[in-house]
Amino acid sequence: MSLPSTISELPSARIKAVRKDEMFIADLERCATDQEDFQLWWLGQSGFLVQYRGERLLIDPYLSDSLTKKYASSDHPHIRMSERVVDPAMLRGIHVITSSHNHTDHLDAETLQPILTNNPGAQMIIPEANREFVAGRTGRNAGFPIGLWDGHAVTIGQFTFHGIPAAHNERAFDEEGRDRFMGYVISFGRWKVFHSGDTLLYPGMVERLLPFHVDLALLPINGHDPARGVAGNLSISEAIALTRQISARWLIPCHYDLFTFNTADVNQFAEAASRAGIKYCVLDHGGKIWGKELG
Repeated sequence: MSLPSTISELPSARIKAVRKDEMFIADLERCATDQEDFQLWWLGQSGFLVQYRGERLLIDPYLSDSLTKKYASSDHPHIRMSERVVDPAMLRGIHVITSSHNHTDHLDAETLQPILTNNPGAQMIIPEANREFVAGRTGRNAGFPIGLWDGHAVTIGQFTFHGIPAAHNERAFDEEGRDRFMGYVISFGRWKVFHSGDTLLYPGMVERLLPFHVDLALLPINGHDPARGVAGNLSISEAIALTRQISARWLIPCHYDLFTFNTADVNQFAEAASRAGIKYCVLDHGGKIWGKELG
């Protein structure tokens, strides 16, 4: 028997998922018949699964160890902190998938290819500027993804997606001036959920978001430390400030507890959000919140 080469290969060293694989799928199925409420599960990093009236939306899923393998011998090893919630090959009934930008933890071939194979009717929302790159990584033709840009919207089934620029670390554009980093306001039923993608604050961000009256903001909290050697995100205090500035009713933090070199202390987040009087929910990996819990 060979010994594990890194701590990332030791299951006992990883943060446990409260629902995993078969248990996670069973929970999806139990909730699938609800016609009034929605459910949202955290998949780790910036990945979420939203279910509403039986339709399933995957937001920026990363469900592999591709980055850990890629950087195992580099100066920046991506040592995984948490268990994978679900094998992507187990996911069925997926209607829509999003990718906010081209970084692998938001656009992962090892995650997306089995999902697309098993869900041939699934559609994919991306920044229009990334069309050719996305097609190559997913193994689909260039006409497959549905592209969004600043101020553009599209409806797929129960879900309407509004494109919101992101700055990671700054806004970046293609030759047509369309953003390569984006977030999405997702409207369905009576709810509006904002998934920022990877972003820092930028001029005009708050003004773009205020008219949506966001119910739930899904924001990164891992911050922006240049010593990490990767593009940064909102810090804990910035995520809380943005939530307040856009008058979002609830905040769920994300983009932490995946890789040891690029994370944040969620307990510090909880303390800061409580002091600020922000309504928030910290989800476990595989954890779930219902729309009715938002009030």
